[in-house]
Amino acid sequence: MQLKIVHMLVRRAVPVLLAIASLAAWPAGRASASTPPVARARVAVAANFSEVAHLLAAQYTRRSGNRIDISVASTGKLYAQIRHGAPFDVLLAADDSTPQRLVDEGLAVRSSLYDYARGRLVLWSRDAALVADGEQVLRRHDFRKFAIANPALAPYGAAARQVLQHVGRWDTLQPRLVLGENVGQATQFVLSGNAEAGLLPRSLVLEAQRQVGGSAWLVPADWHRPIVQSAVLLDHGRDNPAAIGFLEYLRDDTARRTIAAHGYD
Repeated sequence: MQLKIVHMLVRRAVPVLLAIASLAAWPAGRASASTPPVARARVAVAANFSEVAHLLAAQYTRRSGNRIDISVASTGKLYAQIRHGAPFDVLLAADDSTPQRLVDEGLAVRSSLYDYARGRLVLWSRDAALVADGEQVLRRHDFRKFAIANPALAPYGAAARQVLQHVGRWDTLQPRLVLGENVGQATQFVLSGNAEAGLLPRSLVLEAQRQVGGSAWLVPADWHRPIVQSAVLLDHGRDNPAAIGFLEYLRDDTARRTIAAHGYD
């Protein structure tokens, strides 16, 4: 008799349990069907724009849910990596010629070319008294060591060379130059005291001044070719929604304010 009662209870409980299980599973299944999968993009970023790129990537992720992975190097080095098949989806260069070259070589999407920032050079030293008169210091000071980014790899380095040529110091300072592989490394030379001063991106000098102070002078923009920084969607990312969305986000007012706040025109 007891066995029959147990069987009867089990038969009555099974439908109820099945109904509960189906109700529990139904909302999760519906949510997953309506929520788009998270996309991920790899963005190659010129060293001068590293800090801002990480901020913009975080803002974009909060807005879209998509993920952005940042890789930082000099524009020249990033170009070489892309040419050799590095799986980047977007390039944020420190010039406008490298993205254009990638388009011409069939490695980037022409319609996506976009100027996202215009950079400025600053003469900066850790010494709070050194750059009292920036132009005179640049023209006449007997620098022990002077830091710039490698002109062959970094557009800011090429601009720094033009500035030194403009003031007639390129030949005399060459034996005392310490060349960073990128502007981040060049800034570290000055930050660490290994170089007395340097010609560096305003964006990186602002951050360095928050750390150690020092003295700085904004180089006149007409002393070198304009530092126009362009972005482009690479062929590897032409169908990547995270890459396309991130490039679109660079045009957003929030992104523009973030870029301007870090020293870009």
